[in-house]
Amino acid sequence: MSSPSKRREMDLMKLMMSDYKVDMINDGMQEFFVHFHGPNDSLYQGGVWKVRVELTEAYPYKSPSIGFTNKIYHPNVDEMSGSVCLDVINQTWSPMFDLVNIFEVFLPQLLLYPNPSDPLNGDAASLMMRDKNAYDQKVKEYCERYAKPEDVSMEEEEEESDEELSDAEGYGEDSGDEPIMGTADP
Repeated sequence: MSSPSKRREMDLMKLMMSDYKVDMINDGMQEFFVHFHGPNDSLYQGGVWKVRVELTEAYPYKSPSIGFTNKIYHPNVDEMSGSVCLDVINQTWSPMFDLVNIFEVFLPQLLLYPNPSDPLNGDAASLMMRDKNAYDQKVKEYCERYAKPEDVSMEEEEEESDEELSDAEGYGEDSGDEPIMGTADP
């Protein structure tokens, strides 16, 4: 096992040991979801987001790809894709950082101190600079609408039932279904 893969494994285990709920995608350790709770004493307090993490082959020398899967209203998070604009992840990443740093320091800091002068969500940045009270209200509305703990749990149940359907065996002797013969017209 090479050094980067050992480091990936170690960082992922450290994240799991830090009481973060981690849902693996497929069988590898390169893609997974982390349940991220909004920081206390912030507009995002009480919200829970499912954050997709992708580790490249070059991790920890290259930063992971991070994205919110459920909607969040923030100047530095793209509302449609969930991509995050955070210098420490996108530009100044160092191998001395790990996954726990992202979820205990970098993302909480991003939510506590948005930077409207470098936005991915221009509407959120504009509203924040123009009318802070309206911005605060919209953040809270998004938290209530898209970041309830039960919403993240429901997403998991739907994914599991989808997997069960796709894992169902095709045609069996007991199914009574006959395979369709021939080929489809192009």
